[in-house]
Amino acid sequence: MVRMKRVRLRISGVVQGVAFRYYTVAEAKRLGVTGWVRNVPDGTVEALAEGELSAVDEFTQWCHSGPRMARVDGVKVTVEEYGNGFEGFDVVG
Repeated sequence: MVRMKRVRLRISGVVQGVAFRYYTVAEAKRLGVTGWVRNVPDGTVEALAEGELSAVDEFTQWCHSGPRMARVDGVKVTVEEYGNGFEGFDVVG
């Protein structure tokens, strides 16, 4: 049986202005994770990701480093109830 998971991530550091959202989309698609990512006015990046447990865990781990140009200082991870509410992974907002 495949276990599913949904997480909401708040990524802080130098994560805006470095194409973090677009690399996040590419990584999510590579892993088969669905959801969205957006910039937040306070300078953080927020993502909602769901899919197979191992893929979401790998995605979350990737967010701790992000793309080369980023400097991730912290990632707040909140596990939510799985919803199967997305068809792909996109930049929103």
